[in-house]
Amino acid sequence: MSDPVLSLRGVSKRFGGVRALVDVDADVHEHEVLAVVGDNGAGKSTLAGVLAGAHRPDIGQVLLDGRPVVLGSPAAARALGIAAVFQELALVDDLDVVENLFLGHETRRGPLLDEVAMEREAWRLLDQLAASVPTVREPVRTLSGGQRQVVAVARALLGSPRVVVLDEPTASLGVRQTAEVLNLIVRLRERGHAVVLVSHQAGDLQAVADRILVLRLGRVHDVFDGDASYEDLLAAMTGAVRPGAKQSGTKPAGAQRTGTEQAGPDRAARR
Repeated sequence: MSDPVLSLRGVSKRFGGVRALVDVDADVHEHEVLAVVGDNGAGKSTLAGVLAGAHRPDIGQVLLDGRPVVLGSPAAARALGIAAVFQELALVDDLDVVENLFLGHETRRGPLLDEVAMEREAWRLLDQLAASVPTVREPVRTLSGGQRQVVAVARALLGSPRVVVLDEPTASLGVRQTAEVLNLIVRLRERGHAVVLVSHQAGDLQAVADRILVLRLGRVHDVFDGDASYEDLLAAMTGAVRPGAKQSGTKPAGAQRTGTEQAGPDRAARR
């Protein structure tokens, strides 16, 4: 496996007396979906916030191509090629798709907005994602949940980031819309992005993940390959012991060691 694009080493984060992350190590590679799963309060959103520049670690390092970087803000993270899409999406319902994509980053020709160039770029991004948006000139309030998620991801892809962080992208979506978003994640991997997919829905992760990192109480409890069973993931998330499983510290079947020992063959290559 190639060297990781983005790494966390010994990252810890507190909010008052709450330890949200404790000594977290993680790696994500190009052409890979690293899924992060855990129960409520496990530290998933805090981890996404650290990668996106929304939270600065109290202890530890963030490495980009093996070099320490400071993600002091979302803008700093974007400048380094790390884009994030959070659960709230931050779309403006009354603006159309083009206006949402370029809000705050409008293309100009002299003193005027270059509407033609922005519309052309909007269609280019959506076509790359195989999006089924009927038109880029409709207000986003008319779009389905899955289509809104696609618009938010397309906006994140402006500037061609290397790492895309998706925080709970399938939350509150129906079956069909969830399938659209999962297909979108596969396309991001095929385009070469390193994808960090944060979710509490283990079943969704299994469909697209190359590796699955399980957080529990702010710590990395296990790292599984993408073929791990739902039962093993659930046991790792909750701390339960599966019937017949040994309690001597042996990791569940399919699990892998945390830290610098990472998964074997790239799952994308097996497809």
